[in-house]
Amino acid sequence: MINKLDFIGVASRDADRSRAFYIDTLGLRPDEKAKYEFWVGETCFSIWEPEKQGLEFAPNTASYPALHVDDVAASRAELEAKGVEFFGEIFDTGVCHMAFFADPDGNSLMLHNRYAPRD
Repeated sequence: MINKLDFIGVASRDADRSRAFYIDTLGLRPDEKAKYEFWVGETCFSIWEPEKQGLEFAPNTASYPALHVDDVAASRAELEAKGVEFFGEIFDTGVCHMAFFADPDGNSLMLHNRYAPRD
Protein backbone atom coordinates (compact mmCIF):
# COMPACT_ATOMS: atom_id res chain seq x y z
CA MET A 1 0.00 0.00 0.00
CA ILE A 2 2.59 2.64 1.05
CA ASN A 3 5.60 2.64 -1.23
CA LYS A 4 7.59 5.79 -0.50
CA LEU A 5 7.95 8.86 1.70
CA ASP A 6 6.74 12.00 -0.10
CA PHE A 7 8.00 14.63 2.36
CA ILE A 8 8.83 15.46 5.95
CA GLY A 9 7.09 18.51 7.40
CA VAL A 10 9.38 20.76 9.45
CA ALA A 11 7.51 23.05 11.86
CA SER A 12 8.99 26.53 12.17
CA ARG A 13 8.25 29.90 13.70
CA ASP A 14 10.39 31.62 11.04
CA ALA A 15 10.40 29.92 7.64
CA ASP A 16 13.14 32.17 6.22
CA ARG A 17 15.46 31.38 9.14
CA SER A 18 14.74 27.66 8.74
CA ARG A 19 15.32 27.82 5.00
CA ALA A 20 18.73 29.44 5.57
CA PHE A 21 19.66 26.76 8.11
CA TYR A 22 18.68 23.79 5.96
CA ILE A 23 20.17 25.17 2.75
CA ASP A 24 23.12 27.34 3.85
CA THR A 25 24.21 25.52 7.02
CA LEU A 26 23.32 21.90 6.22
CA GLY A 27 23.80 22.23 2.47
CA LEU A 28 20.51 20.68 1.40
CA ARG A 29 19.42 21.19 -2.20
CA PRO A 30 16.67 23.83 -2.54
CA ASP A 31 13.61 22.96 -4.59
CA GLU A 32 13.48 24.87 -7.87
CA LYS A 33 9.73 25.52 -7.62
CA ALA A 34 8.99 25.86 -3.91
CA LYS A 35 10.82 28.37 -1.70
CA TYR A 36 10.30 26.43 1.53
CA GLU A 37 11.15 22.94 0.29
CA PHE A 38 14.56 21.32 -0.02
CA TRP A 39 15.87 17.86 -0.71
CA VAL A 40 17.86 15.13 0.99
CA GLY A 41 18.39 12.63 -1.81
CA GLU A 42 14.84 11.75 -2.88
CA THR A 43 13.17 12.98 0.31
CA CYS A 44 11.67 16.46 0.48
CA PHE A 45 11.81 18.54 3.67
CA SER A 46 8.98 21.07 3.71
CA ILE A 47 8.96 24.03 6.11
CA TRP A 48 5.60 25.14 7.45
CA GLU A 49 4.51 27.61 10.10
CA PRO A 50 1.74 26.03 12.22
CA GLU A 51 0.87 29.32 13.93
CA LYS A 52 -0.02 30.89 10.56
CA GLN A 53 -2.62 28.13 10.22
CA GLY A 54 -4.07 28.65 13.70
CA LEU A 55 -2.19 25.70 15.22
CA GLU A 56 0.17 25.67 18.17
CA PHE A 57 3.87 25.46 17.33
CA ALA A 58 5.72 22.51 18.84
CA PRO A 59 9.14 21.32 17.67
CA ASN A 60 9.57 17.66 16.78
CA THR A 61 11.75 16.26 19.54
CA ALA A 62 10.41 12.71 19.59
CA SER A 63 12.06 11.45 16.41
CA TYR A 64 15.32 12.22 14.64
CA PRO A 65 15.43 12.24 10.84
CA ALA A 66 18.70 10.44 10.11
CA LEU A 67 20.72 12.53 7.66
CA HIS A 68 23.28 10.28 5.97
CA VAL A 69 26.89 11.48 5.84
CA ASP A 70 30.02 9.60 4.85
CA ASP A 71 31.90 10.61 8.01
CA VAL A 72 29.94 11.62 11.11
CA ALA A 73 32.95 13.09 12.97
CA ALA A 74 34.08 15.22 10.02
CA SER A 75 30.54 16.41 9.25
CA ARG A 76 29.94 17.21 12.89
CA ALA A 77 33.14 19.27 13.05
CA GLU A 78 32.12 21.15 9.90
CA LEU A 79 28.70 21.98 11.34
CA GLU A 80 30.15 22.94 14.74
CA ALA A 81 32.38 25.42 12.90
CA LYS A 82 29.15 26.94 11.54
CA GLY A 83 27.71 27.26 15.06
CA VAL A 84 25.60 24.09 15.27
CA GLU A 85 25.50 22.67 18.80
CA PHE A 86 25.33 18.91 19.29
CA PHE A 87 23.84 16.91 22.17
CA GLY A 88 26.52 14.72 23.72
CA GLU A 89 29.25 12.81 21.95
CA ILE A 90 29.04 10.74 18.78
CA PHE A 91 27.07 7.58 19.60
CA ASP A 92 28.44 4.28 18.25
CA THR A 93 25.85 1.48 18.16
CA GLY A 94 28.30 -1.11 16.90
CA VAL A 95 26.91 -0.79 13.37
CA CYS A 96 26.49 2.96 12.92
CA HIS A 97 27.64 6.35 14.18
CA MET A 98 25.10 9.02 15.15
CA ALA A 99 25.43 12.64 16.25
CA PHE A 100 22.33 14.45 17.55
CA PHE A 101 21.48 18.14 17.14
CA ALA A 102 18.52 20.43 16.47
CA ASP A 103 17.54 23.08 13.96
CA PRO A 104 16.94 26.69 15.11
CA ASP A 105 13.33 25.84 16.06
CA GLY A 106 14.34 22.88 18.22
CA ASN A 107 13.41 20.13 15.73
CA SER A 108 15.55 17.05 16.39
CA LEU A 109 17.99 15.88 13.71
CA MET A 110 20.90 13.44 13.52
CA LEU A 111 23.93 12.85 11.38
CA HIS A 112 24.12 9.13 10.60
CA ASN A 113 26.44 6.64 8.97
CA ARG A 114 26.02 2.86 8.98
CA TYR A 115 29.46 1.30 8.78
CA ALA A 116 28.61 -2.41 9.31
CA PRO A 117 25.64 -4.74 8.77
CA ARG A 118 23.55 -5.68 11.79
CA ASP A 119 24.04 -9.36 12.69
